Amino acid sequence: MGELIETEVIEHSRSITTVQGCQTLNYLGYAGAMTDSRARWLSAEEERAWRSFLVAVATLFSAVEGQLARDSGIPHGYYEILVNLSEAPDRSLRMSQLAEASTSSKSRLSHAVARLEERGWVERLDCPTDRRGQVARLTDAGFAALDAAAPGHVEQVRQSLFDRITAAQVTELAAISAAVAAGEQAKSGFCPDPCGAESEDLGEAESKDLREAGLAELAD
Repeated sequence: MGELIETEVIEHSRSITTVQGCQTLNYLGYAGAMTDSRARWLSAEEERAWRSFLVAVATLFSAVEGQLARDSGIPHGYYEILVNLSEAPDRSLRMSQLAEASTSSKSRLSHAVARLEERGWVERLDCPTDRRGQVARLTDAGFAALDAAAPGHVEQVRQSLFDRITAAQVTELAAISAAVAAGEQAKSGFCPDPCGAESEDLGEAESKDLREAGLAELAD
């Protein structure tokens, strides 16, 4: 039965690759067919784990994004911003702090905050201690929108993830996620705020990032 499930996961991952028209999944293994001895090819077990992980992440976030869009009209990136601000003192964070807490790039974050301002859910204020900085603050309307969206979102996360794993696996998942995140942050030179002199005027950098990424705007 276990072998059948693994086979179905791998076949499903291959179908995703075919649909998207790229070789995201198929270049990591096949050590026996490749001649480059410098590559650290994945073992069969590692390859199964990697492909299962990709399918799990894709299906999980598809379900979470779909629920938020369907029931609340909020992209997950917007929801993440609202949550981070709601948990901060005075429901406010410097833009640099908000960027560090976000999974989005600075340019995407700045654009998302601007769209949330249009909805009246967030306001940007000058930082009282640094004229170069800005503070994002969650408004009462934004908190109300988050309060209305949170129950359905949490229920979807529970159904899609935590109802399907044991308490021990929750602990393992947290440890694995922390290890991966810490390794990538160390590799990229990530540094918590403050990191020396800071300028939060993202205008020029944002435009450059958007041009290079070919991003017109986030989905409303």
